[in-house]
Amino acid sequence: MQENELTELIIGCAIKVHSALGPGLLESSYEACLFYELNKLGLKVERQKSLPLIYEEIKLDVGHKIDLLVEDKIIVELKTIEEFNDVHIAQLLTYLKLNNNKIGLLINLNVPLLKNGIKRLINKFYKDLNYVSINSQKPL
Repeated sequence: MQENELTELIIGCAIKVHSALGPGLLESSYEACLFYELNKLGLKVERQKSLPLIYEEIKLDVGHKIDLLVEDKIIVELKTIEEFNDVHIAQLLTYLKLNNNKIGLLINLNVPLLKNGIKRLINKFYKDLNYVSINSQKPL
């Protein structure tokens, strides 16, 4: 399934959860319900996936966690805040870069209308590891 189709399904499930629960709950409540909804669709979903930091030659477990990783393609970061600020966007962009994912969704569930709480971000540093050069026949 392509990234655009996946993000459409994820957003649809997030809207369903938000419509049922409304704003005002803890992030973990929405995360559990969204995880459930995505699993019902038969999607591979990892919840609170550890994200190590690679610094030079060392792999460091410093506590970074991806809220939801869907089909190993889309990172979903959930928030229950008044409004997004630069640090929330920077966090998701960093997670996309560290995990080498192309697309991420930043979803703020503490809004009356969920469409006003969704940002779709693209990792400009994404490397398609399945791409094969015609000359080398090796992944770039």
